[in-house]
Amino acid sequence: MPPWTRIDREVAGSSLWAGLAAIPAAARVILAIVWRVAPRTMILAVLLNLVGGLATVSGIVAGARVIDELITGGPTADRVVAALSAIALVAVSYSLRALLDAAAAAALGATIPRVREAAQVELHELVSQVRLIAFEDAGFGELVEQGSGAGIRAIEASLRHAGALLSASVQVLAALVAVMSLNPWLVPVTLLAMLPAAWAAAKAARLGYASFLRMVATQRRQAIAGRLLTGRDTAAELRAFTLAETVLADYRTASAALAAESTTTELRTTAVHLMGRALTGIGTGAAYAALGLLLYTGQMPLALAGAAVLAMRTSSAALSAGVHTVNQFYESSFYVALYEKLRLECRTRTRPTRPCRAPANPERIRLAKVTFTYPGQVRPALHDIDLEIRRGQVVALVGENGSGKTTLAKLVTGLYAPDSGTIHWDGADLSECSEESVAAAVAVVAQQLARWPVKAAAAVRLGRAGHLAGGGEAVFTSAVEIAGVRPVIERLPAGWDTVLSREFEHGRDLSGGEWQRFGIARALFRDSPILVADEPSAALDARAEAGVYEAFRALRDGRTCLLITHRLANVRQADQIIVLHQGKIVERGTHEELMSLRGRYHDLYDLQSAPYAEHHVEPVVRGAS
Repeated sequence: MPPWTRIDREVAGSSLWAGLAAIPAAARVILAIVWRVAPRTMILAVLLNLVGGLATVSGIVAGARVIDELITGGPTADRVVAALSAIALVAVSYSLRALLDAAAAAALGATIPRVREAAQVELHELVSQVRLIAFEDAGFGELVEQGSGAGIRAIEASLRHAGALLSASVQVLAALVAVMSLNPWLVPVTLLAMLPAAWAAAKAARLGYASFLRMVATQRRQAIAGRLLTGRDTAAELRAFTLAETVLADYRTASAALAAESTTTELRTTAVHLMGRALTGIGTGAAYAALGLLLYTGQMPLALAGAAVLAMRTSSAALSAGVHTVNQFYESSFYVALYEKLRLECRTRTRPTRPCRAPANPERIRLAKVTFTYPGQVRPALHDIDLEIRRGQVVALVGENGSGKTTLAKLVTGLYAPDSGTIHWDGADLSECSEESVAAAVAVVAQQLARWPVKAAAAVRLGRAGHLAGGGEAVFTSAVEIAGVRPVIERLPAGWDTVLSREFEHGRDLSGGEWQRFGIARALFRDSPILVADEPSAALDARAEAGVYEAFRALRDGRTCLLITHRLANVRQADQIIVLHQGKIVERGTHEELMSLRGRYHDLYDLQSAPYAEHHVEPVVRGAS
């Protein structure tokens, strides 16, 4: 279960009144957005509803007059004539209310798209600014998915509910005022008839949300299994390893659990609604009994009894609509809370704005006693790291999987912040520098390259977003040639204008090696003084790999290169080789120095070079025989 659900489970399991406290909080969130994007429309909607309420009062009072005039003694024709003015007022009042309701609905309809857009844009802006380490937290990832999905939908729904609730509230108040004008004792009994329905609706909403929280993890499991069964990336192995039945079994298990939970929740909410309707029937009977008592004791004339029935039915209908809307708003308020929780979480995980700018091309990068631990982990990924890198050096980070190579590179370049220790570029502490100024000095060839669904030219130019439309042609040409992208372009149907995704008509997918070439070109086109290459040739053939490393060596002039690789033959010319093991630096030096130590680097290098040595020796042995 994601950690963020803990408080939500407490709310769902608390008392009804504690749960209802979520409605004002959700209303504040929505009204704040509306006031920001459409204040005039909001004021107009309120005014239209208030005038509509006055029209309701006028209609009910006029209806009472009609009944009173028709029942009052005298010839029938005279009674009808006397009631004509009241009948006309009833017609005008209800027509006016219908017109005002339509105008208020139009105002709301014009506001909803703007509110949805504002909420979506703000949320995506906040998520895009959180620190990179946040995405290593599975709970945050789930909150992003739920808050940006169900949360945004709930805001739109809640705004509709808010409009309906405003209208219903005004109508309820107007109807109750009309009932009170006939006899004050009818107000409490009319309200009493609707309280059970209100309780049942709120109780059912809480049951539904509690069920959602219980099934969050199971829904996630079902969704993952579904993607494994239907996704393109897993289709080949699913069939080659005959995994379909295994994954289907997991999908069936999750689906069965969801179905069972849904059935149980549906039965419970049905029982709650049944109880609410039964109590509502009792309350309605009590209301009419009170009306009969008023007639019996002479506190209400018989002529007004029909008017009282009409007013009570109108107020009951308005109350019923209001309760239904409150129920919907109440249910949506839980999901609006997810949206608000995500906004707050993003702000908590966003690095504060720093006025200090990092050096554009640092002479020296120094790490002192740096320790870093991933979220949810007990053991540090890096521990007590001391390292110094000079401008223009090629520094190779080597070691076994999980030794901390990629993590160290992300710390050096400011993508991660250490738990303890300091990282300085010249005299500037990275923790005090703006993220933008640090990122401006860095280009990265990531281990897991993003496969951007854009045209081929843009896939390179994304390295410098300011040059998407053109510019930097000399650097672009150099990056394309060094990375070996041009042969790939020659094979694409539309050349540089080919969209690199089969999600688009006439688009093309690339192989892993081809994507890696684009990733290298993108980093080179950025033309930054610090270049980080994380396994830059893992998917390349031998000839392309040799060309890439030759290019990296050619780029040494004034550029600091941080190279992460398992292929030790490619790091022999590095100025400094850092050997990591279980999050610690265990050896450092040049290739010759480390080989003379006959330590971990020596063993790894020999292990990799042994098959090639045997390959070259074998023909000599055969010739001797």
